Amino acid sequence: MCEMGPVTKIVVTGSGKGGQGWVDVDEARVYTDHPFRAPVDRAVMIDVLNTEAGIGSRVALELTLESAKALAHALLEAAGKSPGRE
Repeated sequence: MCEMGPVTKIVVTGSGKGGQGWVDVDEARVYTDHPFRAPVDRAVMIDVLNTEAGIGSRVALELTLESAKALAHALLEAAGKSPGRE
């Protein structure tokens, strides 16, 4: 049986669009697990949600390890090019 990896919770400020439309988000959760749909045995899972609204507000991603690494690099690059970066 596949076990879920440790969950890293990150406080975020932003918004996400799910099945119910746009929602303000305040937390991201990153972990590894056996995916529901991604065609791999293990995936990096990213859940972004509004903690007050609960799991129904969740926007979820299942990424291959290679895709997760590419996304991480692209996010760092985009944040580095952002005007007014901190």
